[in-house]
Amino acid sequence: MNRQNWVGSILLVLFVLLLGIGLASWKYESFQNEQAASANQPEPMESVTAAVARSIDHRQTTTSIGTVLALRSITLKNELAGTVREVRLIPGQIVEPGTLLVALDVSVEAAELKAQEAQAALAHTVLNRRRSLNQELATTQEEVDRARADLDVAQAQIARTKAIIAKKTIRAPFRARVGIADVHPGQYLEEGTLLTTLQGVAEAVHVDFTVAQQIAAGLRGGEAVEVLAAGDASPVTARIVALDARIDPTTRNAMIRARIEGTHNVPAPGASVRVRVPVGPQRKVVAIPVSALRKGPGGDQVFVILSDKDGRNRVHTRRVESGPMFGDEIVIHTGLEAGERIAAVGSFKLRDGVLVAVAEATENNSKESHETGKP
Repeated sequence: MNRQNWVGSILLVLFVLLLGIGLASWKYESFQNEQAASANQPEPMESVTAAVARSIDHRQTTTSIGTVLALRSITLKNELAGTVREVRLIPGQIVEPGTLLVALDVSVEAAELKAQEAQAALAHTVLNRRRSLNQELATTQEEVDRARADLDVAQAQIARTKAIIAKKTIRAPFRARVGIADVHPGQYLEEGTLLTTLQGVAEAVHVDFTVAQQIAAGLRGGEAVEVLAAGDASPVTARIVALDARIDPTTRNAMIRARIEGTHNVPAPGASVRVRVPVGPQRKVVAIPVSALRKGPGGDQVFVILSDKDGRNRVHTRRVESGPMFGDEIVIHTGLEAGERIAAVGSFKLRDGVLVAVAEATENNSKESHETGKP
């Protein structure tokens, strides 16, 4: 009985061994077949659009916050007290120089003016009579001088009354846009009451901004800066017209004034804008499309397209140091040379060493852009 059990066990072990060897042979043959099939399959290839890194002249910039100012801006107040007779203040309206804005009641002054004009006419008649009598030796020179003085006094009183009437008739001193006003006919105005504000209207404005003293030391009158208004994609060029003579002792900043002119899309006076100010000398840098730059935990990188030993295009990861953007391009300070080809559109799906197919038409366009030096 024990002999039979021993023989059965041996047979069972032999069966298991044979089964294992068979499975291992089948698995090995399958693996060999898979390797052979993989060797016969083509290497995966990604499609990308190439761009050529180009050399440009670039000057580093810093950004400051500025305020837009009209070339001429005033707060309108009345010089003399009086009752409002007429109001022509329409907020937002553009008025020409000399346009009547507010007229105070001048009925008393008008009556005084008539009386003074009559007095002046009488004084003039008396003077002429005294002169005639003096020629006939019928009066003295003293009486002629007194009559001339009376005429001068009367004319001076007329001039004074006309000046008062003019001060009570408030007109626009220059072409301007009227601000918000709260003045009504019949309202009594004390001397120096705020009427409205006038912002000069012209195809030019000033932009005041501050920069650090070391940056201000390198700026000169006539230099260009870029002004960007809120919601405006394209910057407006302004030129520096004045640099403050002193440095603020608290902030150590200097006030700079630039002027925007010759354009119709100037920001409104009082608007806050961003100002790009040039810093340091101009130097050569490399520019690439923004789509070619990939950002990751290890820093910025691009995929450079190089030919392998078989003449096929492959991409290789290259660490770079990026700078500011301008339009659809970005500045590369280090890590890339002008003339090198890089993957632009489609770079997000790449990895180091992968085979790529480059779109020929776009590649040619990039070469033409590099040759002509267009941004």
